[in-house]
Amino acid sequence: MPRFAANLTMMFNEVPFLERFEAAASAGFTAVEFLFPYAYPAEEIGKRLRANGLTQALFNLPPGNWDAGEKGFAALPERFSDLQESLRIALPYVQATGVKRVHLMAGIANRNEVRAMEAFYKSVTWAAEFFAPHSVDIVLEPLNPRNTPNYFLNDFGFAHDLINELKIPNLKLQFDIYHCQILHGDVTMRLREMMPVIGHIQIASIPSRHEPDEEELNYPFLFAELDRLGYGGFVGCEYNPRGKTTDGLGWFEPYAGARS
Repeated sequence: MPRFAANLTMMFNEVPFLERFEAAASAGFTAVEFLFPYAYPAEEIGKRLRANGLTQALFNLPPGNWDAGEKGFAALPERFSDLQESLRIALPYVQATGVKRVHLMAGIANRNEVRAMEAFYKSVTWAAEFFAPHSVDIVLEPLNPRNTPNYFLNDFGFAHDLINELKIPNLKLQFDIYHCQILHGDVTMRLREMMPVIGHIQIASIPSRHEPDEEELNYPFLFAELDRLGYGGFVGCEYNPRGKTTDGLGWFEPYAGARS
C-alpha cells in the first residue's frame, strides 16, 4: 500500500503553515513534504514533526529568489557559489527533520547550451557528494513547460539517462506523475522503465492539478501498479485542493494511516 505524504505548501491552507502538521496528522497522514521550510527555524519544523508523529518525506533546496521567478541554480554556471551556499543553508533543516531526500532545482536555462549542461552535471555531482555523508538522496524532478516555462530539466528521459550515466548512489529521480503526463504521457510504462532510479513520486489530477480522483488518469490503477513494482518510497500529494482540504480526502480514506 502506498505511503502518502501531504504537501503542506499546497494542502491545509485553511490554517497557518506551522499548524498544518497537526492538521495533516489528524487527517490520517503519517508523512509530509513541502516546497521550502526556510522561513521558519529548523528546530521548530523538527518539533512539529515529532509532536505529530510525522515523517519528513521531502523538501526542496533553496531556489534563489522564488518571488522573482528563480527556480534554482544547478544549470546556471555563474551561480555555482549560490548553489554551494544553498546546500549549507539546507543542512540544518535536513538534520532537524531527518529527511532522507531533497530536491535540487535546475533553474531557468537552455539545455542546448554547453555551459548550462556542464554546470548542471557539476552541481548535481557536488550536491550528491555534499549530502552523501548524511545519508540523504538528491532527487531531480523534470517540470512541464505549462507550469514552469523555460525550465532546464523538462524531460524525463534525459533525467533518467543522466542518473544512469553518473551512477552516483544517492542520486535519484523525482517522478511527478502530473508533470510526466503533461510532458510525455504513457505514465505506466515510464514508471516501469524508470523505477530502478526513482526516489520519490508525486501526484495530482491532470490537467487541473487537483485531488487525484478524476480527470485523465486512473489513480487507483497507478497506486496498485506502484505496489506491483515494489515501490517503497513516499507518494507526495502535491495538488491544489478544489475547496477545503479535508472535504477532498475521500480518495485518501483507504490509505489513511499507512506506514509500511
